[in-house]
Amino acid sequence: MADSDWTCDANDAVHLTLVQPGSEKPQTLSTFHPQFTYPIFGDEETIFGYKGLIIRLRFAAHDLRPHVHISYDEKFKAVADAAPVDLNKILRDWVPESAFTSLPDYEKAVQGDANAKDFVPPGKLVHSYTTKGRNYEIWAGSLADPAVRAILRHAQIFVSFFIEAGTPLELDDPEWTLERWTVYFVYEKVTPPTPTASQYSVVGYATTYRWWFYKRDPLEKPTPKNDPLPLPEVSVSQLPSRLRIAQFLILPPHQSSGHGTHLYTTIHNACFDDPTVEELTVEDPNEAFDALRDTVDYHILRPEFLKHKVNINPNPYGLEKIKKRPRLVPTAAIIPTKLLHDIRASYKIASTQFAHIMEMFLLSQIPPKHRTAGGANITRLLIKKHNAEDENDRRYYWWRLLVKQRLYKRSRDVLIQLDPSDRIQKLEETVTNVEEGYESLLKAFNAREESLQARKEEAEELIEAKEAAGEGSANGSSARTKRKYTVIEDEEDDDGDGEEAAKRTKV
Repeated sequence: MADSDWTCDANDAVHLTLVQPGSEKPQTLSTFHPQFTYPIFGDEETIFGYKGLIIRLRFAAHDLRPHVHISYDEKFKAVADAAPVDLNKILRDWVPESAFTSLPDYEKAVQGDANAKDFVPPGKLVHSYTTKGRNYEIWAGSLADPAVRAILRHAQIFVSFFIEAGTPLELDDPEWTLERWTVYFVYEKVTPPTPTASQYSVVGYATTYRWWFYKRDPLEKPTPKNDPLPLPEVSVSQLPSRLRIAQFLILPPHQSSGHGTHLYTTIHNACFDDPTVEELTVEDPNEAFDALRDTVDYHILRPEFLKHKVNINPNPYGLEKIKKRPRLVPTAAIIPTKLLHDIRASYKIASTQFAHIMEMFLLSQIPPKHRTAGGANITRLLIKKHNAEDENDRRYYWWRLLVKQRLYKRSRDVLIQLDPSDRIQKLEETVTNVEEGYESLLKAFNAREESLQARKEEAEELIEAKEAAGEGSANGSSARTKRKYTVIEDEEDDDGDGEEAAKRTKV
């Protein structure tokens, strides 16, 4: 019999299930498959030796207490070197030993968990929100807290299943190292199905860590000190640092419901409020997270850019036409570099990320018909350059030059190895790709804003109609209703903005 008859897709074989107590036995809240299994079962993501294989990983919805249950229709009988994969042996490297109890014992433990009723997520409640009529909370706690580590230890297998190239955290490090880490848990508050069940059900989580940031006033002259040893102890939280997002995951049943936006915004707010944090960075983001991050950061920075009327100066050399411009690009004459630097520092956004958001905003300020997406004549623009008759054409020319300048600085070591003509062509192609990515994000952002505005107006009309019908009251209940509508509508947006939003070129 062919090997293929005994080989199955690991992604299909693994079933991930969230459960909570039921009237007689645990009931299923949701079941979903992993996106990846190669860290566990190899690059081919296949399992040999079984027919009808199901590897069911159950997790208690509140504390993620795990359980492994393996079933199959037939198992291959070992012949010479051909033997079925030892599933228990492989999974023991990824799941705690306690997960390998019998199914009856696990179900009994979930049903009779005496601590479930009073369970509260570890750490501190940092954000609450409502979306689609359901209530959610985000809790943040230090990895030095044993309760935080206990839940994260159970959740770590999700990293291998859903975060490409992700690796579980080392939870047995010294306490001073663990203190650098903060874990954010997203929970839904549900109606307990039984009197002893928990009111919390996990939605997702993120981890961040502090990366020491060397900061010195360039005007301050270094001076040696003869402080006595040992030096006084300094908490990690008191040192200047960058905050870096390491893992970020919303479980599949809860995706496309705005939870990623709330989670990222909560982390950014914590960074913004902490005077010791210089900026927020992300470790190896994928395209989906890039789209989410771009959308949220654009939503944060756009009002600031509009307030300061940030735009491209179409005449950096003055109003007089110049046949041959100077060799150096006068960046400070094209955009307000000092103002932009201050905005970036104030909102603690990393330089490269800020550049993406700034470029996207500046592009949005150029009327569509003067951009490639609107049919702008690039060949004519490259001939006219800064001497184009229309100031928006000149703005677009300078915009492309600013992006090329950033791209060249970022990839200089590679570009200088190319012939000048190839270098120019490569930059032109890359700028076009970057622009296409920005256009996709802007289109999605504008559609989102229009939808929110329409829903807001609809809610206001409904309130006005009720007031006209005499349903309002003098105690201000209608005003409270209006605020509630606004918050709920704002929070029903998707985590990302679809596949189109994820096309931004990573440069």
